[in-house]
Amino acid sequence: MIRMIALAAAAAATPVTGAMAQEAPLSPTRPIMGTRLDVVATGEVRRVPDVAQISTGVVTQAPTATAAIADNARQMERVRAALKRAGVADRDIQTSAISLSPDYRYIDNQPPQLTGYRAGNQVTVRFRDIANTGKILDALVGNGANQINGPAWTIENQDAAMDEARADALAKARARAGLYAQALGKRVGRILSVSETGAMRMPGPMPYAMEARGADAASTPIDPGEQAIEATLSVSFELE
Repeated sequence: MIRMIALAAAAAATPVTGAMAQEAPLSPTRPIMGTRLDVVATGEVRRVPDVAQISTGVVTQAPTATAAIADNARQMERVRAALKRAGVADRDIQTSAISLSPDYRYIDNQPPQLTGYRAGNQVTVRFRDIANTGKILDALVGNGANQINGPAWTIENQDAAMDEARADALAKARARAGLYAQALGKRVGRILSVSETGAMRMPGPMPYAMEARGADAASTPIDPGEQAIEATLSVSFELE
């Protein structure tokens, strides 16, 4: 009997570890004693874009499909060479579309007549030399590009700006909670929860109008403006 009591005492003194420790009850969360207030706030910072993206390419027409594709390839090589001379890296040039389609002439009460073929080649281009965007576009047109759409602007490194927007959103949420608390005769206590949704607001691509230009014509004016980077927080406060 004495031996059994000693074993029981030893087991009681053994610390709880491993799987047994996981079964131990957790400390209870402090209950809400005051009023719960849910606030949604959006913080914003503005930055000048540092990357431009355009879609450019060549559309050619010829009596045969083979000739249309061959003409297109020659003209597209000139466009690619112009991009590289402008300092655009190979990794920033990506083929986005290649097409070949027949052209028909339509006359009343007659079957369509095949007149030739139309070939197209489009590339998406990213470049960081924002100050020379207009010159790059003009160089593309001067070297055979007859299709240009854009530019669309982006910010390459957004992390620091996003952190500023988050801090701004939290400050706005606290200020708004303080306003409610004052109206209710309370004070802002602890934060109960925080969740985030956010995105950079981006303008749509700006159309580029092509026209014949002389050698001494001024470069196409391009203005990147600013972009807003936003972070939206849902914050729950306890008002005491």
